[in-house]
Amino acid sequence: MSEPTQPDTAAVEQGVEQDRDPATQAQQKVTSEGKSAYEGATPEATADTQPRRRKREVPLLMVHTGTGKGKSTAAFGMMMRAWQQQWPIAVFQFVKSGKWKVGEQAAAAKLGGIDWFKMGDGWSWTSRDLDESADLAREGWEEVKRCLEQERYRFYLLDEFTYPMKWGWVDTEEVVEVFRSRPGWQYVMVTGRDAPAPLIAAADLVTEMTKIKHPFDAGWRGQKGIEW
Repeated sequence: MSEPTQPDTAAVEQGVEQDRDPATQAQQKVTSEGKSAYEGATPEATADTQPRRRKREVPLLMVHTGTGKGKSTAAFGMMMRAWQQQWPIAVFQFVKSGKWKVGEQAAAAKLGGIDWFKMGDGWSWTSRDLDESADLAREGWEEVKRCLEQERYRFYLLDEFTYPMKWGWVDTEEVVEVFRSRPGWQYVMVTGRDAPAPLIAAADLVTEMTKIKHPFDAGWRGQKGIEW
């Protein structure tokens, strides 16, 4: 008598039964139209096709806000999970200068598969030309809109995007409407202090980081490996 077939232990560990239907075993890829077909879907599927095994999932709009440290850090951690799923990923940093050395960006470059854009030219209080900063932020937002319309990515991280809304550089109501009406299957994460109320109301997941203690309060400067 032949030995019984053993289940795929990796699949069991992930809590997913093996599916013998070849149509549902296609790997995530980008279609010829630039839209992302994701794991479990047929090769022809696009980002708005829901796999049979994942009907409980929804494309979330998420916000990390508050005065505490960790908003971007936690969002980058979520980005790593998206990378593990082989999703197309884009990071848009709205107030970081191109000269700012970001550890996560260096890691993303080594991992590959993550497009990284810095749309701002520095903090508002260090920028030499606020009008230029506003123009850069607005152009960054226009690029995000183009990407969403074309379903270019599966996961978007809009780092410190609350500030252009707070400063009136981009229209919050337009932002909310674009997010609500985005086509397909696209996850969006927004970080930054003072997230506007309409964005919070529209979001599916909102986390507020609250500072209890911080080394800055004791006069310590930012440290490499911790702040960047």
